[in-house]
Amino acid sequence: MRCPKCDHEQKVSLECEACGIIFDKYRKFQERKKADEEVVEHKKKSGLVSKIAQLGLLIIAVAGTTYYFTAIHPLQNQGSENVESQVSEPSVTTTVSQEKASVQPQLTAKSSEQSTVSAPISTQDAIERARNATVSIETPWGTGSGFFIDSSYIVTNRHVVEFDERKIADFRSEVERDRRMIELEKQKIRDMKNQMRKLAKGPTKSQLSIIIKSREKTLAKILPQHDAREQKLEELETKVQPSDIKIILADGTEHVATYLMVSNNYDLALMSLFAGEWTPIQRPRSGRKMHQGDKVYAIGSPVGLRHTVTSGIFSGYRKHTGDGQMYLQTDAAINPGNSGGPLIDENGCVRGVNRMIIRDTEGIGFAIPIEIVFEEFSSSLF
Repeated sequence: MRCPKCDHEQKVSLECEACGIIFDKYRKFQERKKADEEVVEHKKKSGLVSKIAQLGLLIIAVAGTTYYFTAIHPLQNQGSENVESQVSEPSVTTTVSQEKASVQPQLTAKSSEQSTVSAPISTQDAIERARNATVSIETPWGTGSGFFIDSSYIVTNRHVVEFDERKIADFRSEVERDRRMIELEKQKIRDMKNQMRKLAKGPTKSQLSIIIKSREKTLAKILPQHDAREQKLEELETKVQPSDIKIILADGTEHVATYLMVSNNYDLALMSLFAGEWTPIQRPRSGRKMHQGDKVYAIGSPVGLRHTVTSGIFSGYRKHTGDGQMYLQTDAAINPGNSGGPLIDENGCVRGVNRMIIRDTEGIGFAIPIEIVFEEFSSSLF
């Protein structure tokens, strides 16, 4: 089996072991792409024919009007001296009027259509629509946000659904150190008890007994906390499964993901929810770039406050010095829990995926441009 995307050869016929695409979905994506191209080509041809027809009508109308004012009106000024011209005048005038009447309905209909298409929705309705497409995400180690990018797929940050390996290593070292200290404390208490048995009754033995009880009491408080950290470490070291990710919709209903894909290049992840058909956040029209000062809104669940909306402006495109990637900068408040939520414009169109803030600063947040999401997950988003 040869992968149609990266040309990798393998025996498995469902999914590519090299690039991770699902063959059936990739084939459907290519078929859909080809069909869209044929539709676009057909529309271009239809539009050209329509423009030629409209141009022909316009030429006829202009020619008739010119003839009316240059040939007919001078004859009218001659009075009854030219009977033939007076008889032919109503016929010519009627023809021109009919041509004008035939053109006028088309212009009126076109104007009506344009007013319907260009009618904008209110900013409040746009925000509400985007808010309803935003979800809260809960994992064994924390919370975050995400949003429907189409009727079945949810996009979020990779770090929301996949714990940082470096943080796991640091946490593992802490747990192992505590485990060793607890074992040493237990050994110390056993030694003190053996020593106490050898002592005769008296102040020394009583004092040692008090010390042992105090240390046992302290150890009893520490052990449950340590056990909880051991359990958390075990969860972190187990690769997260889609069923471990809880998705909470705007109406409060809870679901679990049925599919999970993470990007190796960006802090992005894609999950599927096939339990129903959901309304996604709209994408902006192609080529409509953001301008500094444009109004934007960040939606997410900071510190557990689900579906919170904060506003700000688009501050500019910024290239990160660490990874060289391009980000959208905004002063809209982005707090822990906002990660993975959408950054939208006044029309409710998604512009980016909220990712991070700079520590010890205010009003400096960053989002991954939405175009990158479709580039990374093109094999699934079709």
